[in-house]
Amino acid sequence: MADTETTGAEQRRLRDADTGAAAWRRWGPYVSDRQWGTVREDFSAGGDAWSYLSHDMARSRAYRWGEDGIAGFCDDEQWLCLAVSLWNGRDPILKERFFGLTNGEGNHGEDVKEYYFYVDGTPTHSYMRMVYKYPQAEFPYADLVAVNGSRSRQEFEYELIDTGVFAEDRYFDVVVEYAKAGPEDIRARITVHNRGPREATLRVLPTLWFRNVWSWDRPAPKPSLREVDGSVEAVHEQLGTRWLTCLGAPPLLFTENETNAERVFGRQDGGRYVKDAVDRYVVHGETGAVNPGHTGTKVAADFTLTVPSGGSAAVRVRLGEEPATGLTEAAFDELIERRRAEADEFYDQALAAQLSEPQRQVARQSLAGLLWSKQYYGYDVERWLTGHGLDPLAAGPVRNGEWFHMISHDVISMPDKWEYPWFAAWDLGFQSVALSMVDVGLAKSQLNLLLSRRFMHPNGQIPAYEWNFGDVNPPVHAWAAHLVYELDKARNGGEGDHAWLESIFQQLARNLSWWVNRKDADGNNVFQGGFLGLDNIGVFDRNSTTLPGGGTLDQADGTAWMALYCQSMLQIALELSVHDPIYVEQAQAYFEHFAWIAVAVNRKTGNATLWDEEDGFFYDLLRLPDGEARHMRIRSMVGLLPLAAATVYDPALVARFPQLLANARDFVSRHPSVSSVLTPGRMAGEDGEHLLAFFDEDRLRRILARLLDPGEFLSGYGIRSLSRHHADHPFEFPVGGETLRVSYLPAESDSGLFGGNSNWRGPIWFPVNMLIVRSLLNLYVGYGDDFTVECPTGSGNRMTLFEVAREISDRLTGIFLPGADGHRPCNGGQQIFATEHWRDLITFSEYFHGDNGAGLGASHQTGWTALVALLPNLFAGLSGHELLEHRMSGLFPSAGDQKQ
Repeated sequence: MADTETTGAEQRRLRDADTGAAAWRRWGPYVSDRQWGTVREDFSAGGDAWSYLSHDMARSRAYRWGEDGIAGFCDDEQWLCLAVSLWNGRDPILKERFFGLTNGEGNHGEDVKEYYFYVDGTPTHSYMRMVYKYPQAEFPYADLVAVNGSRSRQEFEYELIDTGVFAEDRYFDVVVEYAKAGPEDIRARITVHNRGPREATLRVLPTLWFRNVWSWDRPAPKPSLREVDGSVEAVHEQLGTRWLTCLGAPPLLFTENETNAERVFGRQDGGRYVKDAVDRYVVHGETGAVNPGHTGTKVAADFTLTVPSGGSAAVRVRLGEEPATGLTEAAFDELIERRRAEADEFYDQALAAQLSEPQRQVARQSLAGLLWSKQYYGYDVERWLTGHGLDPLAAGPVRNGEWFHMISHDVISMPDKWEYPWFAAWDLGFQSVALSMVDVGLAKSQLNLLLSRRFMHPNGQIPAYEWNFGDVNPPVHAWAAHLVYELDKARNGGEGDHAWLESIFQQLARNLSWWVNRKDADGNNVFQGGFLGLDNIGVFDRNSTTLPGGGTLDQADGTAWMALYCQSMLQIALELSVHDPIYVEQAQAYFEHFAWIAVAVNRKTGNATLWDEEDGFFYDLLRLPDGEARHMRIRSMVGLLPLAAATVYDPALVARFPQLLANARDFVSRHPSVSSVLTPGRMAGEDGEHLLAFFDEDRLRRILARLLDPGEFLSGYGIRSLSRHHADHPFEFPVGGETLRVSYLPAESDSGLFGGNSNWRGPIWFPVNMLIVRSLLNLYVGYGDDFTVECPTGSGNRMTLFEVAREISDRLTGIFLPGADGHRPCNGGQQIFATEHWRDLITFSEYFHGDNGAGLGASHQTGWTALVALLPNLFAGLSGHELLEHRMSGLFPSAGDQKQ
């Protein structure tokens, strides 16, 4: 990017970070919101991670693989961490980390029971801002556990706001801001606003500590903290020396980041100064708990703020390579305000000018949440297995025992740093697409990560997620890689990063081979295997190897995922062929692979295919041992995902290689089974676009009639994951003397069969909605303006597929936009969220109520929900005519006009 007058300060920092000129990404918000209750910290015999290291134990027990804290900041190897601790004078414990329920405690699964909001951030973390709402009354830990534990799955969750602790606005808004004066010079300002009716006191304790790597199986030299002339000197063998300076010279409380062996294990062999010493000193008045020698590996600066009603007070600390001498509050604040202005400048360029101010607010906060949710993720599986007393090469039936090769010491984009403080494979694909809006370098590196030799299994499988790396997530990496490449190419005047695309293509090919060899039971291009994520949309767990009544489940969505994988690989191969014709042959191979999948979709098994002609919909097909095949007639996202496997190929790109087109036509003509499903009318538009799909126009219209029916899939807030038809007509499946059933559930699940709070039985999910929007744009380019459908079905209002895609995008965005009454649908009608100090703060949930748009599931899973920033940005100022004119390979074309 040229260093011109239009290039902003943040863009220049990004350029320097990408080229290695300056390590602007080295420090960031890489501290987890929750480390307790994770698999990494679980060394129990039975694998009960939630119970082995609980929230109660977290303040006293040193972690092994990572750290957590409130608004934490650390280096990219997490040697040294800085976070905020608080005490309101009433709580039974120091507020060092967010509180929430474990999977067994919540009536709808695990859930954080706090209110915090990530409101701003830049990709180099030169400026970051978050808000935490801390009650002035005693935090109701026991009440939250007891009431939720007493409620059934048919009842609502009991939230912090329901306890009454925010009555009369008796709480503090704790605003944490970070700003970098340089790559190694970090300023933190913690501003406390008293929203209550009376003066209130708050202890604010910025806390600095070293991650404990010296107490385990491979002891490392122990680092040290010590007070020198009012500052804290932090010395670490690998990190070097850093200095913490606190404006206002507060008392410094030193201890060690070591387990309190007496409290945790009932032993007396621990050290005197331990991890929970600051809690014991501040909350319980144990003056002897902290080290009077002012040395240790953990230190807290103890500020006491008395804030009048409606007033505010601030704490300022600086972490750098040298002591901060002569630093004034005015200079400190000037830097923060300058960095905040540069963040404004950055988003003015990153977001389309046509967006309204409310749309810009939603986009900016969703991207901030995505940037705040980056986390250091350390996990050496071989060492972890050894810690269980197991031979890593013969670990047997233990969690992740087959993944002993895997070593992570990386900063990774997490779905949610509290509920999901571990990566998930398909989440990361969607997150990378959203990240590419602001940091394409990071997006590319994140897509590379799971395909690298440290992560990918030698057999080619990508690790799914921490609870079981051997599970499968839907394979979206190829789709995401191609989309990130195209968006980057459009922003750079048509210059794509071919070197990166070629590198990731080779790894994707290995992974695709794993899918073909492991998840196609009969070798007939129809796929099984769960595809975790859409597992509980059916009557039984589709991940199970033993299905009710025996047999095999041929999956409509699984087969569609693989068709999309082949299409994406074909697109990438065509792009790489521009510089190296050797990829033409591979493009031909992926075209043929897709063609055989299309044949398989339409091949009869017994008396049925995946397509049900009577209903006009795709269904899973249960093949029983006696040869009978039964449609699982559940109208769900499973049957809509075949829409995603529709891709348009730019005729100009294909025209470069006429032999490829000739070979494709020859292949089709030589195989009658292929020609019957890939006729010219289904693969070529009037202007030469090449559309690959395994449905024709008639099938497309029948699917769209259901998709756009408000009584089925079309909600006022996007596309539901299960048809509303099943509210009155549940699907029932008799087996083994019982009847299994699926009915429409717009909100939380009423079944514990699939674990956690996951629910695919009605709510709206952004990732699959994104795939549908992308597919509609592809189909629009293939069919043009002459193809219209009723939207909504039965309304008499006809739209092109471009207009339908934009309509769905607008409905998704509307989840977060305030209405005339000030309420945002995502807040579920809670009155407090429309009041003065709440109304501009937005959370981005895991999924959303199918009828009213309320946020559900993990309340901070900005991850794939951050796609809400991408959709309106791409449609801004774009017409269907421009899309047809530009012929952007069926992808989003407007990015080409949004230069950064």
